[in-house]
Amino acid sequence: MAFVWLAVFLVPVSGLLPPDHDPYPIDISDPDPPIKNLRMEPERKRLTWDLHGNVSEIMCFINSKAFTKARKRTYCSFLDLSCQATNYSIKVTKGQPFSTWIQYPSQEGNPRAAAENLTCWVHDVDFLTCSWAVGREAPRDVQYNLYLENLDSYEKWPCSQYRADEQGTNVQCRFHNISLLSKDQTRFLVNGTSSGSKIPCSETSDRLAKIEVLAAPNITSRWCNQSYSFMQWQVRSHLNDDFKYELQIQKGTELPYKQEIYKAFLELNNPGTYTVQVRARDATFSHYKPWGPWSVPQHFVCEEGARLPVWLTSLLIALGTLLAMGLVLRFCRFSVMQKLFPPIPHMKDHINGKLQNGRTMTWDPDQDSQEECPVAEVQVLGET
Repeated sequence: MAFVWLAVFLVPVSGLLPPDHDPYPIDISDPDPPIKNLRMEPERKRLTWDLHGNVSEIMCFINSKAFTKARKRTYCSFLDLSCQATNYSIKVTKGQPFSTWIQYPSQEGNPRAAAENLTCWVHDVDFLTCSWAVGREAPRDVQYNLYLENLDSYEKWPCSQYRADEQGTNVQCRFHNISLLSKDQTRFLVNGTSSGSKIPCSETSDRLAKIEVLAAPNITSRWCNQSYSFMQWQVRSHLNDDFKYELQIQKGTELPYKQEIYKAFLELNNPGTYTVQVRARDATFSHYKPWGPWSVPQHFVCEEGARLPVWLTSLLIALGTLLAMGLVLRFCRFSVMQKLFPPIPHMKDHINGKLQNGRTMTWDPDQDSQEECPVAEVQVLGET
């Protein structure tokens, strides 16, 4: 027993720190250290302390990784606090050398009983699915429940539909309408329960737009003839509107080739016979997001005399009909106006022998006039 106590007293101070904590210089002989009462304020998401002594700069660390410089040398703020036990430490970088740390929240239960491999993704436009594995050392009666949390408003949504394994333990969750969820930074939290022990939580966080796997594009129109072919498609998403597309084209018996484009249509000149399919992914996060599934292959036989698509034929017929109706209405309107407002004849200018407006009107002496003017007297003045 004496040997055991001797070994304990011989352990250096750095050995008492957590495994992932760097052994910063600590003056344990100083009866009045520059920093005291290190604590977490979860409501304000602050790591704070009482400052004593001459210290000009302090850095905050999370699990030994530098996070931020202390504000006013008295606290560090965090956007979010993990539900898992985390080491928070501070180090004096300018002034009397000193560092200390705390763990928050305190570790409860066996970490290997928590849900493992928590993964979430958006798929098929409207669905969000999260899956996880049962902890390797979880008790037989363990049960897991998932929640979504908006990290800006802290609004929470419980899982709406679970899938369980053979033992009845929940291992997957699905949300059916992501349009009702937040598009901000979201935390995916899995809590565990058991009758005999406490189960630690598991969590991950991300924006829904970054974890979406786009659905296969829907082909909306297609047609071709011997000299030209056209295909257009549409990709639906509640979260993204900037897409990148990959085409796989095979002409005749040639080997297929791939082409990446940003427009939602394909045009080919002198296309011949070919097969094409398309898939999409988000252009904003294309450097790490996977491609979505391929569309249904589209087969084109573009020969001489190939007919236009039904929609285009219908459109041309409708336009031709409207044009014909417009010409008929214009002709009828001109005819009606002529009947309602016939042209008025003008008198000839006897001085220059021209009509006043340069227009003439044929006079038919045999035509009955609407108004007869009887001649009362005729006087012959003479011949010229």
